[in-house]
Amino acid sequence: MREILHIQGGQCGNQIGAKFWEVVCAEHGIDSTGRYHGDSDLQLERVNVYYNEASCGRFVPRAVLMDLEPGTMDSVRSVRKARDSQILFYLCAQLQL
Repeated sequence: MREILHIQGGQCGNQIGAKFWEVVCAEHGIDSTGRYHGDSDLQLERVNVYYNEASCGRFVPRAVLMDLEPGTMDSVRSVRKARDSQILFYLCAQLQL
């Protein structure tokens, strides 16, 4: 089994990464809450490469986001409709670095 941990940092990296995750979610039929709503078993065949499946049946991206500017992270989080249920893990200025 192949698993990928996605790491993105800085404003540009996080903006590109946000688009990357939009494409990956669409490709695998995963909605913004982390639930599968696809129409083909092929979409789930390799979903474990980028996602962990939580016990509640939601798919959680295997990702780390980093930025020292809270504005970038706020914009990434605002794109996510259900940001509390499927948030991409992040480190930002809230860490007081």
